[in-house]
Amino acid sequence: MLIVVLVIGLVSFFPLFTEGGTQLPVVLILSSSFLIVTSFVLWTAFSVKYIFFPNYLLIKGGPFRSRIPYESVIKVSPTTAIFIGHRILSSRDAIEIFNKTTFMGSLKISPRNKREFISELKKRCQNVKIQDCEKMHLN
Repeated sequence: MLIVVLVIGLVSFFPLFTEGGTQLPVVLILSSSFLIVTSFVLWTAFSVKYIFFPNYLLIKGGPFRSRIPYESVIKVSPTTAIFIGHRILSSRDAIEIFNKTTFMGSLKISPRNKREFISELKKRCQNVKIQDCEKMHLN
């Protein structure tokens, strides 16, 4: 996350270095844009929750919500794609939930306790296929 914040900072304040703008309105606008974008990214990344409801799994992160009905879950597999999904850059051992309802057919997540999460998901999704369990670093 530190790298993401640094990149946002470089992009936000780059005009100060190229244009030499040290006027108060310019500095305030660039600082405000940096704070807003950084706050949004951090809110989205660090407020992720996984809630098991009777008929669906709800994944919340910042303003984003994903509702996955249990009957639509096809398989769960490990993934190392850390630049996509909830909790960007927070885990190199995330899991991907393939289903019939989300955009592009899958959702990448990184629950703190993967073993407990997968166990609960298996209870609720009778037909789910758990792929490559030995590759998952289950806590």
